[in-house]
Amino acid sequence: MPSRVNNGEKQNNKTAHTELNDIRLRQVSHVLYWRFFVNLAFMLIDMAMYLIAGAVIVSLRHEGQVLYSFRFDFALNTTVYFLISACFWIWSLRMVGLYRRHVMGDRYQIYVLVTKGMVVCWVVQCAFNYFFNFNFTLTSLSLTVIVGWAFTMIERTVMRSFITRSRRKGAYAYGTVIVGSPHGIGRTLMFLAQRQQLSYRPVAVCPIRVNPSTGLVESDSNLDEVRKQIRDNWNGHLPVLNYDDDNLAGRIIAMNAQIVMVSDELRRNSDNYNIFSVRMESSGLEIAAISSAADTAGHEIHVQTIQGMTIISQRLPQYSIGAQLSKRIFDILVSLIAIVLASPIMLITALLIKLDDGGPVFYKQQRIGLRGKPFYIHKFRSMSVNADKHLAEVAAANGQELGLRVKIKRDPRVTKIGHFIRKTSIDELPQFFDVLLGTMSVVGPRPQRQFEVDEYNQVFATRLLVKPGITGPWQVSGRSDLSDEESESLDVAYVQNWSITGDIVYIFRTVGTVLLPKGAY
Repeated sequence: MPSRVNNGEKQNNKTAHTELNDIRLRQVSHVLYWRFFVNLAFMLIDMAMYLIAGAVIVSLRHEGQVLYSFRFDFALNTTVYFLISACFWIWSLRMVGLYRRHVMGDRYQIYVLVTKGMVVCWVVQCAFNYFFNFNFTLTSLSLTVIVGWAFTMIERTVMRSFITRSRRKGAYAYGTVIVGSPHGIGRTLMFLAQRQQLSYRPVAVCPIRVNPSTGLVESDSNLDEVRKQIRDNWNGHLPVLNYDDDNLAGRIIAMNAQIVMVSDELRRNSDNYNIFSVRMESSGLEIAAISSAADTAGHEIHVQTIQGMTIISQRLPQYSIGAQLSKRIFDILVSLIAIVLASPIMLITALLIKLDDGGPVFYKQQRIGLRGKPFYIHKFRSMSVNADKHLAEVAAANGQELGLRVKIKRDPRVTKIGHFIRKTSIDELPQFFDVLLGTMSVVGPRPQRQFEVDEYNQVFATRLLVKPGITGPWQVSGRSDLSDEESESLDVAYVQNWSITGDIVYIFRTVGTVLLPKGAY
């Protein structure tokens, strides 16, 4: 009798395993299907943009309908030439990562990658023309690549809007189960709700905790807190899964989820994390782990074995002497250009401030700069004279205390002209002179005062490892509307990942923020 029962259990387990495999295969097929056709559509449209750009340049510059190769003595139709060039364009965009799945809905990654692709394509096109020695001028080639870039940027902006709207309805996204503590689940849901361009679509949560006695992972029974986190941070209902070692992967697959997102509790490189990830990945699920702001993901890792001992070394490439010299040169050039272009605006602003109340035009204040060194920041005065003396009084009137979190939306110290120049960031223009002096950078974390720095935790203090900037993550991502946690994460991430290309993107984003100000008080 026990033998029959055991055989029946084995048969049931085998049937359940087969059903899960069938579900998983259908999920993979569906995902591969939409990913293939979405990327194919993007490639064809990107190619069309480049072909249109070529046609526009040839028409405007009255280039011939046939190109001739002086090196190999053959003629090539212009249409065929631009079809080949469009293939180079697609290849270049693919090489820089534009067709990766998490990029298609991210506006600023798209802009950076299309720009990188333009540079790669220009180099490839120049090499192609040089090899065959076509009678196609460098000017026409360069204009074609630039116009192709412009058309693709416009096209990608439109397509991104379509993708983002579709993802709000659950399309073009990966079903995701969030695993972690109730607080970690809530923080992750808030993150995903604010960044709907990402390809993660929460379908369930699984609260867990590490038993302090045994050190093992177990289900967190505080369901009231989990449901509260869902209500507070997500627009909609999400089922709560009970954690268990054996059947969790199967239940996740049965929900048509493809991603397991670990928010906290399971620390990378721990035995619990490794065992959990193997259980999930062996069932065909993908693990996505939320890391801390101070994670070392951006480091260059070098592994070497010397006489049986393995040495792992790491470094952040942007802190090499060459990279920092490039940033300094970039700062000087951008500041000089900005000062020349903004001179009329600065002269008019100075006159208006003087006429408003007769007080000084400029305002200087001590801030904390690189590695905690104090310096003076210069701005157009937007507040009444001696406004600093009344900060504690105004903060108290608004129910706040001096510190890192003081944010006053309706500050009575701000003058009439001050409201306008703060809203449009014109008050920041004199800081380009601070950049020339070397105390600031064009892009970097916001310079803060000593009483704010005094409240930094160990992670947030890493923002002092780079020069403060006129613009940066805080200024273009919501300013005072950001939570403390969001501000910290943005600044620390900048320290870990800054680059000249990224700084250029922040400058362009700043233009958009000035035109559509948000969070500026």
